[in-house]
Amino acid sequence: MKRLILGLLMFVGFSASSQNWALNGFKKADAVNPILKPSVEARFVDPVSGKMVGWENKNVLNPTALIRNGIVHLLYRAQDSLGTSRIGLATSTDGIHFTKKPKPILFPANDAFRGFEWPGGIEDPRIVETSDGGYFLTYTSYDGKVARLCGAFSKDLQTWEKIGPLFTSEKYLNTWSKSGALVSVQQGSRLVAHQMNGLYYMYFGDTDLFLATSKDLRHWDILENAESGVRLSVLKPRAGYFDSRLVEPGPYALLRKEGILLIYNSSNAANYNEARFPKFTYAAGQVLFDAGKPYKVLARTSKPFIWPDKPYEKIGEVNEVCFVEGLVPYKNKWFLYYGTADSKIAVSIKE
Repeated sequence: MKRLILGLLMFVGFSASSQNWALNGFKKADAVNPILKPSVEARFVDPVSGKMVGWENKNVLNPTALIRNGIVHLLYRAQDSLGTSRIGLATSTDGIHFTKKPKPILFPANDAFRGFEWPGGIEDPRIVETSDGGYFLTYTSYDGKVARLCGAFSKDLQTWEKIGPLFTSEKYLNTWSKSGALVSVQQGSRLVAHQMNGLYYMYFGDTDLFLATSKDLRHWDILENAESGVRLSVLKPRAGYFDSRLVEPGPYALLRKEGILLIYNSSNAANYNEARFPKFTYAAGQVLFDAGKPYKVLARTSKPFIWPDKPYEKIGEVNEVCFVEGLVPYKNKWFLYYGTADSKIAVSIKE
């Protein structure tokens, strides 16, 4: 009977030892959430239109985070009234109370990548450090029709070198791609992109999860199914669960002794779903991949660890959304930053 029970647990993707690898115990900071809201006062001259715009007057959402010089830096998506997205920067000395920079730090411009980024903009950043002390940012460009996973480098978080779409082959350049989460290692408060057998690995996608590799962070190859020639799916939605509609990476993927831990976002399908959540609810789960075979799932949580249950998470630009993208170790705690209802930003803390 014990063998039967264990087999059933493994079948649904939730191993008996999952509590030993998952990051549990996060508590929403209810007294201060949401910690970031849109502002009608933040304005700058948009280089594409040449007009003064309120660059975050509609929504702020989906932040990534890092620690620099002992300070939490939050890079967040901001939308103007027309729906164009840009990346803003806010800083904090306690991880909770943030001061915003008055202008965006990364945005569509009259450069080689305008055709990919305008008019939709630059969305959903995810950042890690590089081995030379710089930063590598993945973001989604949106031209109004196709989303493309792109990259940029910086030494100071102010000046950026865009490298454009990460998948440049004729086969994939115009294929929808989003949400790049690199396998990284924790070095104190730093999260550093990590090579395994000479390759960087990156999970991406917003239906299934896919996997890509690179030798230099600039040139990327997508893992494919050798028989069909299509992208190799390494994580799929599950009928009957909170992640029944889609799965999408959260922050970086964290290499630990148990394997590669990835926090992922998900959506609840219209039917054959998790009945306790409304349809299309965005909640976050966790999955553990094999470090030796990054495409192989070792364990997966059967329940979300964060989901919408506050008014600002349930009602907004898109209702019923907790979308996780930022995670940092800070002052002996884990700070998890997430977008709420595609409108505001909140934090959940693990002691």
